[in-house]
Amino acid sequence: MNAHSRLSERLHIALWGQPLDGLPDWKIKLIWSGRLLYALARDMTRSNLSLHAMSLVYTTLLSLVPLLAVSFSVLKGFGVHNQIEPLLGNVLSPLGTNGREITTKIIGFVDNMQVGVLGSVGLAMLLYTVISLIQKIEQAFNYAWRVTDVRPFAQRFPQYLSLLTLGPVLFFSALGLSASLGNNQFVQSVMHMAPMGVLMETLSLVAPYLMISLTFAFVYLFVPSTRVHLSSAILGALIAGLLWESVGSLFGKVMAGSTQYTAIYSSLAILILFMIWVYLGWLILLIGTTIAFYYQNPEYLATRDRDARLSNRVRERLALAIGVSIAERYLKGEPPPNAEMLAKQLRLARNQVACMLEMLQRTHTILPTLPDDPPSYVLARAPEGIGIKDLLDAVRAFEEGNGRYQEPAQSEAVREIESRIDAALADSLRGITLRDLAVAETTATPVSPHP
Repeated sequence: MNAHSRLSERLHIALWGQPLDGLPDWKIKLIWSGRLLYALARDMTRSNLSLHAMSLVYTTLLSLVPLLAVSFSVLKGFGVHNQIEPLLGNVLSPLGTNGREITTKIIGFVDNMQVGVLGSVGLAMLLYTVISLIQKIEQAFNYAWRVTDVRPFAQRFPQYLSLLTLGPVLFFSALGLSASLGNNQFVQSVMHMAPMGVLMETLSLVAPYLMISLTFAFVYLFVPSTRVHLSSAILGALIAGLLWESVGSLFGKVMAGSTQYTAIYSSLAILILFMIWVYLGWLILLIGTTIAFYYQNPEYLATRDRDARLSNRVRERLALAIGVSIAERYLKGEPPPNAEMLAKQLRLARNQVACMLEMLQRTHTILPTLPDDPPSYVLARAPEGIGIKDLLDAVRAFEEGNGRYQEPAQSEAVREIESRIDAALADSLRGITLRDLAVAETTATPVSPHP
């Protein structure tokens, strides 16, 4: 075993090799922090998180000018369009003089773009380019949040239009309001007072960090196709904002102290530096939403892998646990659970529970409560009408005989063994229903079938 394997094994033992029950709170928090750092490093190196950031760089280059043109045309009607150039300059400030040059060229492209002379086809292509950027961003965020059920495009399109029209107006109006407050005579007179002056200077230093963090929090709340808690979005935004300011400052110092890139790449140096900074910006944004995801769903840190695979035995166990949970709520007269409630109760990742729910739904064991969003799940039949053997068969024989997989050739001996296993299972579970299992689980008594 080499040094890397030994270090990986020690890390695994330290973070996942001991149960957390009975440990002091400080040690539990330390272990969870270590798991979070490991998960972030794993998602950036082994998963598609960095690839999503790279693809967003390409889409940004194609969509930046059309996006600013659409925002400019909307903001011009509200008289706050002059805020675009200073904001873009602040975003590209780590590039130094190159950032100012890129800002001037982009604004020049936007000023020269006349939407009225594009025609219907050109306007459609303009909107398509902008919407494709928003779709790419949504796909990247859905990947970080493990979202597989995406809303239809017809439902998302009005949200895209709202984001393109109302979003820039509200954001740049807030910037304009903050600038006007800074120039207000009353505010300036208050700043001359000693305590308030120090406070206002401190706020002016913290304001860029708070502004970028609030922007990130807004994105984290509304872009993923799932419900994001406000506390999770704020935590991810604060860490992403701190990374943005820190990495931006470091990137600016590196660019200011290095002249080799200009000698090597000549006129392409500005474009290359711009692409590097855009990539870092998207990566920071995705890191923030990943932190928000793990904070909201800590059960995903309980395993070392990003998407843990379930064995056949664990699938059967999970199917029984889900069936029992739904049956218990039914017998107690409580509302049916949804996927998030089941994941919290079973202390499992939500995608694992969602996979089993889909399996049980497709085998007509459970039914979703439509049109609830997110849906809750009820039993397809009364719990006394669902045999434990039938529930296990639904899991064991899932997708058999649907033509998607070719069954292997079997000999008579293999068929005989399979028949014996099935007969033994049926004999041991004969007469035991899901109701019996739910009652035994509630009363802590042995499982017994109805007479």
